[in-house]
Amino acid sequence: MMSRSIVIFLGLLLVTDASAGPLAVAAAQAGCAAVQVACYAGAGAVFGTVTAGVGTPAAILACNSAFGTCMAAAYWAFFLPTV
Repeated sequence: MMSRSIVIFLGLLLVTDASAGPLAVAAAQAGCAAVQVACYAGAGAVFGTVTAGVGTPAAILACNSAFGTCMAAAYWAFFLPTV
């Protein structure tokens, strides 16, 4: 009987901590994409139509850099604990 109580106790310890998981990552990535589209619009371009070449405006390159940083931060949302 005691071993069963220990198993139940250990099982309850496992379910008390939850991670944000895929939904948090999806929400963070959607936020990054929305900001990216707004950044492109502010620079006078349409997201998805510009290739990063020699003649690319600096504002677009800055948008791309910020987008990469945002997406890298969004990756870590998968591991953040939730309440």
